[in-house]
Amino acid sequence: MTTSPPQIIDWDLAVRLGTRLAGDGPAISRTEADSAVAELRAGAHLSTPLVAEFTGLHADADTAPVLVVDRAGWVQANADAFSTVLAPVVAKLMEKKPPSGLSLAVGSRVTGAEVGGLLGFLASKVLGQFDPFHDPAGRLLLVAPNIVHVERELEVDPTDFRLWVCLHEETHRVQFTAVPWMREHIFSLVEQLSGTMDTASLLDDGLGRIKAAIAARGSDDTGGADGPRGGGSLVEMFSSPEQRALMDQVTGVMSLLEGHADVVMDGVGPEVIGSVDSIRAKFDERRKGLGTLDRLVRRLLGLDAKMAQYRDGAAFVRAVVDKAGMSEFNAVFAGPENLPSKAEIHDPDAWVARVL
Repeated sequence: MTTSPPQIIDWDLAVRLGTRLAGDGPAISRTEADSAVAELRAGAHLSTPLVAEFTGLHADADTAPVLVVDRAGWVQANADAFSTVLAPVVAKLMEKKPPSGLSLAVGSRVTGAEVGGLLGFLASKVLGQFDPFHDPAGRLLLVAPNIVHVERELEVDPTDFRLWVCLHEETHRVQFTAVPWMREHIFSLVEQLSGTMDTASLLDDGLGRIKAAIAARGSDDTGGADGPRGGGSLVEMFSSPEQRALMDQVTGVMSLLEGHADVVMDGVGPEVIGSVDSIRAKFDERRKGLGTLDRLVRRLLGLDAKMAQYRDGAAFVRAVVDKAGMSEFNAVFAGPENLPSKAEIHDPDAWVARVL
């Protein structure tokens, strides 16, 4: 008999808590739900040749399954993905400094609750996602209740909005399947981060990290453009200089991928989505209308930085494409050395000078 390795995160607890916090989403009839699922599946398949033609990147069709999921399904899928990505991290942490039995038992539930809270919050927000770490070639997730909720809230054409979302997520599928080294590169960054982490502090101080950050920020004004006083998310507050340098690399990669997908969804849109300009305008305006509590949570979790990745990455891609053309821009996918740094995302001319 074999025993499973010890877990520093209680994944079952994370899934249960995340599912409960996420809720079910908007009320919808069975007929409407079936129609939405069918339309999202069709939109994902329709997007494949459109993305290939616009970007010049070609990935074989049907290499990754398209899953139309509810919020609970998204929570489970991401718990599985996180578990896969963190497996080498956990192994190295356990080897470096194994925690005590009590620390592991208690700490895994604390970290499980933290992860579950994060998953529950995100599960009500995320419209779609490409999971590159699902074997063998990833999988495309479309969160039907959230898409229906947003299209109703924005009062946009459902068919147009669903295809618009599919274009963004299909671009991510193409990025990872047409650029096979991308997955391993991101994995390597995670492994490098693992070498800077300490198991005991990760487990023992889990709850303390949350309490200390919230107490320090309790009286801060969250409405300004620069975020809460003292700046940064929980991740930034508890990161070493070495960790922040690695995370800057991750930021550069993610800004590129998210910005590229935004450019594609808006670039392809006019050909097949009559109301794309209206959808983009309403969608961007919706991002500004978040309540104070929602903004605070997003800033603490670093999700405001995620929004900046869309904006900054899209500006980088447009600047390079306008200057050099799409085929020259695609040099960014030739190898890890051609990826823009976080600084180059804000200075496209520097990237052009270095790479092109």
